[in-house]
Amino acid sequence: MIRKFVGTVAAALAVLAGLWLMIAPFALGTQPEDADWTNATQSEFFSGLGVAVVGLIGAICFVAAIYEELVARGLVVVRQRRPEPEPEPVPAAPQASSAELATLLAPLVEALREDLNNSGEHRRNGKAPLVGVEENR
Repeated sequence: MIRKFVGTVAAALAVLAGLWLMIAPFALGTQPEDADWTNATQSEFFSGLGVAVVGLIGAICFVAAIYEELVARGLVVVRQRRPEPEPEPVPAAPQASSAELATLLAPLVEALREDLNNSGEHRRNGKAPLVGVEENR
């Protein structure tokens, strides 16, 4: 357990060292203001970024290992998630019988049949003329 704490502290120090490397050229004045980054600034900044990322990953891993150790020893109790309540079934709508459906659709079928019979007078080669179709309706 002590090794994990030491590892966590070392990883946290690596994060701090990486952050210092990233800001050092600006804090110490080695990077001129309002100028492109020098090669030294780029080198220090990106080296520091790498050190900080590796240290952060290490710190996260060590903290996870400490948490697992505490759970294994019974010092930390893992809370179980509450199961989500099952949704209540929605009652199904009553099914319409085929006779009721035929009664409902009969006026629609008649209107379509009438429209097809009447529109044939105005069509040539399957196309209705743009003018005069509405006058006869």
